[in-house]
Amino acid sequence: MSTGGFVVELDNFSGPFDLLLGLIGKRKLDITEVALSEVTDEFLAYVSELKGRTGLEELSSFLLVAATLLDLKTARLLPSGEVEDELDLELLEARDLLFARLLQYRAFKGVSAEFAVQMATAATRTARSVPLEPEFANILPPLQRTATPRVLAALFATVLQRDRTPPTVSIDHLHLPQVSVPEQRSLILARLQPGVTLDFAELVADAGDTLVIVARFLALLELFKAGLCAFDQPEPLGALRISGVEPEAGVADAGGGTAGGAGTAALTDTDEWETADD
Repeated sequence: MSTGGFVVELDNFSGPFDLLLGLIGKRKLDITEVALSEVTDEFLAYVSELKGRTGLEELSSFLLVAATLLDLKTARLLPSGEVEDELDLELLEARDLLFARLLQYRAFKGVSAEFAVQMATAATRTARSVPLEPEFANILPPLQRTATPRVLAALFATVLQRDRTPPTVSIDHLHLPQVSVPEQRSLILARLQPGVTLDFAELVADAGDTLVIVARFLALLELFKAGLCAFDQPEPLGALRISGVEPEAGVADAGGGTAGGAGTAALTDTDEWETADD
C-alpha cells in the first residue's frame, strides 16, 4: 500500500499514515486512543483532492488496513476478566491474530521496499560478454573422432527409414455419431401404418444405442404434431401405445394419398431436430 502523501491530523497524533501504523505495531500508541472515523474522513478528503489519480489498489489496501484496525480496537475495548458472551470471547481470542496481521503488513511492506532497492540497483548492471580465456581453453581435452564415415552412413540410413507419418489422435470419444431424425421418422411411418398399434418398446427394440432411441422419440413427437399417430397410456407409468392414424383429406391430397407421402408432405424438410446429441 502506497500512502506516502497521506498525512493524518489527530488530537494525539500528527504525521504520515504509515508512521501511525508503525507506532501501533510497536505498541507505542494505543489503538483505543486513535479516532478511526477521523482517519477515514481525512483519507477520503485526501482521495478527493487527488481527483482520480489514486489507484483502486491504494483504496482497497486502505480499507483492508482500516478494517483490521477497527477489529483490533473493538477487541481492545472489550472488558477484561470473565466473558459471558461467546462472541466477546472470540473477539478477545482474535486480538493477537489482528495484531499479527498488522505486523505482517509491516513486514511485507519492508520486504517490498528492499526488493525495489535491489531491482533498481540491478537495473544499472549489464553482463559482460567475453570469450573464454586462453588458459582455460587449453584445459578442454582434445576432440577424438571415433565415428568412421561408414558408421555415420549407417546412422543416417536408420534415420531415413523412420516412419514419417504424423501421429493421429482419435476424437471418436469426443463427438458421438449423429442420428438423423427424418430417417427415424420414415422408419416409423413404414412400420406404423394406419390402424396398426405398437408399443414404444416395440418401436425401439432394434435401436442400437440411446441416441437412436432419442431420435426415434423425437420423430414420434413430430408425427403426433402432424396428426399421423396417436398416443395412449392406459395407466400411469404403463406401456405407451402408439397407433397409426389415417391422414386427413387435405394432408392426403398434399402428400399423394399415402401415409408415407402424407408424412413427408405434412412435415417440413428443415427439421429443428436435425440430429439428437446427448
